[in-house]
Amino acid sequence: MTPEHTSAGRDRIVAILEKAKWAPSGDNDQPWRFEILDGSRVRVHCSDTSDHCVYDLEGWPSQIAIGAMLETMAIAATAHGLATDVRRCEGCSDKDPVFDVRFTAQPGLAPDPLIAAIEVRSVQRRPMSRRALTAAEKQALEQAVGAGYQVQWIEGGARMDAARLMYNNARLRLLMPEAYKVHKRIIKWGKVTSEWGVPDQALGVDNMTIHLMKWAMVSWDRLKRMNTLMGTWAPRLQMDLVPGLACAAHFVIRAKVQPASVADYVAAGRAMQRFWLTLTQLGLVMQPEMTPLIFSSYVRNGRHFTDTGKLKEMAVGLAGQFDKLLGKQPGFPVFMGRLGQGKTAVARSTRPELANLMHKTTPGQPDQPAA
Repeated sequence: MTPEHTSAGRDRIVAILEKAKWAPSGDNDQPWRFEILDGSRVRVHCSDTSDHCVYDLEGWPSQIAIGAMLETMAIAATAHGLATDVRRCEGCSDKDPVFDVRFTAQPGLAPDPLIAAIEVRSVQRRPMSRRALTAAEKQALEQAVGAGYQVQWIEGGARMDAARLMYNNARLRLLMPEAYKVHKRIIKWGKVTSEWGVPDQALGVDNMTIHLMKWAMVSWDRLKRMNTLMGTWAPRLQMDLVPGLACAAHFVIRAKVQPASVADYVAAGRAMQRFWLTLTQLGLVMQPEMTPLIFSSYVRNGRHFTDTGKLKEMAVGLAGQFDKLLGKQPGFPVFMGRLGQGKTAVARSTRPELANLMHKTTPGQPDQPAA
């Protein structure tokens, strides 16, 4: 019997997938399902969330997440002396791409040192140390993204400009009914950890603000009334302005060639994940800051994202603020965040049992359990 058909081969695949499932995804949606074909092959059925998530601009944030998952899988495979070959299946759509992953033994292949960071890596939404990054830390992170990408650092006094941009973008996010639908779906109230979505204790706000948010988000009408009476400054101050100042730096990962396909964004996701795992290995923490990048792209490309005219006007102004912050740098932004030295988040998104992430072939059997 060949290794591909032994139970040991399948156990090895399961061990790899147990690591791969820890890859980050927008709102912890985990837009992938695994199908084990044999002891050396996995088929990954993916999808984007653009039909119900305003943050998933044309599906490319989901595609970046898919790339992060595939990179995590490749890193995990090295623990078993396996090299990974990933190919997209012919005939699959851009919205629901399918990937065949084959593992082959490679004698002498050493385990990737980033393996240890896979399950530790998390989002830290609370303030971090303002200690500046060292030259060695920057060099390690710049090397992590690979030859096709470069890292732009926004640090020192420019952190105030970045924090102000995040604070202003948060107002757009909190006033937008399309975003409310996403927030209502993904926030898990009264939770420190959550297998799907984001637990409220990981939002980075105090308990009083959490109670107000929970009360207001029962309905859009109630939230609108609270925003009219009290404004949006409290959550924005805690989730955006203060953290935007309390960090070592903000960063932008830029592709040297403009992404134009699923393959390009998947590649960007693989680079992003190596960056994130490397900073985790260095004892740093990170929070993605994708909203300005996403909404400025909506504006720049003339894409519809809201039915509210005033919010469209607000987004145009914010896109100008975003462009001013980033300046005329070479390359094309694909990912943005803030990082610094800090504690690993205790309140965080976790992952379900692997059985709940397996591709279902029985008609009528849901892929995702009710959240």
